[in-house]
Amino acid sequence: MTTLAPEQNWLLDPGRLKLVHQCRRLIHSEFGVKLHLTEDRLPQLLADFAGRTRSTQLVRTWDSLKHQIPGFDPEHPEGDRSRRYRGQRLADDIERNDRERVGVAAEPPRNKVIYRGQVVG
Repeated sequence: MTTLAPEQNWLLDPGRLKLVHQCRRLIHSEFGVKLHLTEDRLPQLLADFAGRTRSTQLVRTWDSLKHQIPGFDPEHPEGDRSRRYRGQRLADDIERNDRERVGVAAEPPRNKVIYRGQVVG
């Protein structure tokens, strides 16, 4: 038996699920992308496609759904936009985010060579 993660319990409400299916259908018809209910970032993906769409129906459906998702901030739908390699955040992004949180000025970008995941120059 498969179970939903605690973050996706909001999908168990039939009204919300109907709106999610409607958004998925509209996204599939316009963009050709099939979103799955098991996506970790389903609300962020829905918000991203709703922001890029030309369909007023998708925008209206997303507007009615986004306020019903617990823990989703409609002001910052992008969530974690750090670069990833094979699902893991890159070390440069982690350091940069830590520096931004502390308030340290960012260093100018350096030219470095990465070979097989290791900095060599």
